[in-house]
Parts: sequence; structure tokens; C-alpha cells
Amino acid sequence: MSSVRNLTRRGVLVAVTVGAAVVLAACGGDGDSGGSGSGSGHDAHASASPSAGDETGTAAGAHNAQDVSFAQGMIPHHRQALEMARLADGRASSGAVKDLADRIEKAQDPEIRTMTGWLKAWGEDVPEAGGGMDHSASGHSGMPGMMGDEDMAQLEKSSGKAFDQKFLTLMVEHHEGAVEMATTEKSKGRYGPAKAMADDIVTAQNAEISEMNKLLGKSG
Repeated sequence: MSSVRNLTRRGVLVAVTVGAAVVLAACGGDGDSGGSGSGSGHDAHASASPSAGDETGTAAGAHNAQDVSFAQGMIPHHRQALEMARLADGRASSGAVKDLADRIEKAQDPEIRTMTGWLKAWGEDVPEAGGGMDHSASGHSGMPGMMGDEDMAQLEKSSGKAFDQKFLTLMVEHHEGAVEMATTEKSKGRYGPAKAMADDIVTAQNAEISEMNKLLGKSG
């Protein structure tokens, strides 16, 4: 009888032990799957969250005051370059000057549209386009490389070789101002696309400065 009771007790103990093991395994499995399923799911979510945050930051325009200043300054600067470039058609005598003017227009017009888009996305003011040759009204005459009314008026009245000389001389100064502004953006800006554009401006306009200096007969 006592042996039957012992067997019965052993059976109960085994059943309880097995049951407890199953429960623990199930809990542990949940924890593990939570650790590898839920856990890895949390890890994946955690690793995805910063990425999503980064994307949101980019979409929202993670930028600083320098980025805003760069766009608000470079837009009118580019507009004046386009105005100067458009004067070449019908006034320039050199094919090289006409070609350069055409390239400047094709490069800088899209950049104006891009920077305008940034400012709108950031909720910042977009500089208004000045009418005609009225540069003093634009309030940007003190910007690096910007031409004053007198220079622009003289360029507009020039033609032939006199225009070529004036255009190249003024555009070198204008480009140097753009390079200075873009260099500041590269070092102090935060917004990736703006810094990338600034880098492109530095590279392209430095190359054009060398090209224009050669056309002017300068070694630099």
C-alpha cells in the first residue's frame, strides 16, 4: 500500500514538475520571442525609430539660421546673375561669352527654384524679385559681389567687345561673392541639400572664374 502511495506521489510530482516546466517554457518563450520576436521587434522598432525620425527631420527641413540666410541671400544673388546673363543675348560679340552666359542661366535658374522651395517648406520669407534694373530697391546691394545700379546700367547700355569686357569683369566679381557666401554655408550650415548646393556653387563658379579670367587675358 505504501508503495502504491509512493508511486502516486511520484506521479503527482512529475506531473507538477512537467506542468511547471511547460508554463516556464511558455513564459520564457514569450519573453524570448518577445526578446527575439517582440524583443527583436522592439529592437527593430527602436532602430527604425531614429531612421524614421531622421527622415521626418529631413522632410521637415532640419536646418539652422545659416541655411535660411544662405537661401535668402543666394536667391537675389542668382537673380542678378541671370539678369546679367540675359543681357548677353544681342549684346555680346564673343561666342565664348554667350556660351558662358547661357550656362550660367541654365545652372542658376533651377537653383533659385530649389532654394525657394526650401524657404517655403521652412515657413521663411522668400525674397521678392526686383523689377527690371531696380537693384537699390531690393536692399541687397551690400551683398558680396552684387552689382550696384550704375554698373548694371552701364552693362545694359554696352554692346560688342565693350560688353564682353564689362560682363566678364563684373561676373568675376559676382561669382567671387557667391563663392564667399557658399563657403560660409559649407562651414556653418546644417541642412544637407543646402550644403551640397553650396559645394556645387563653389566648384562650378571657381571654374568659371578661371575661365573668365582667361578670356580677360589674366593668368588667374
